Amino acid sequence: MSIWRVLLAILFPPLAVIGKGCGSVLIVLILTICGWIPGVIAALIILNNPKR
Repeated sequence: MSIWRVLLAILFPPLAVIGKGCGSVLIVLILTICGWIPGVIAALIILNNPKR
């Protein structure tokens, strides 16, 4: 996980996980719409997952 991805996850979470698949982007987008903090947390968790 690079520093640029982390900064992007903090500023605009759905854009940070765009390379992880459509489902991840959709989940993070919905969480970001519900609240910025849940979107950031979800994006950081998805980016930190080495299996994806």
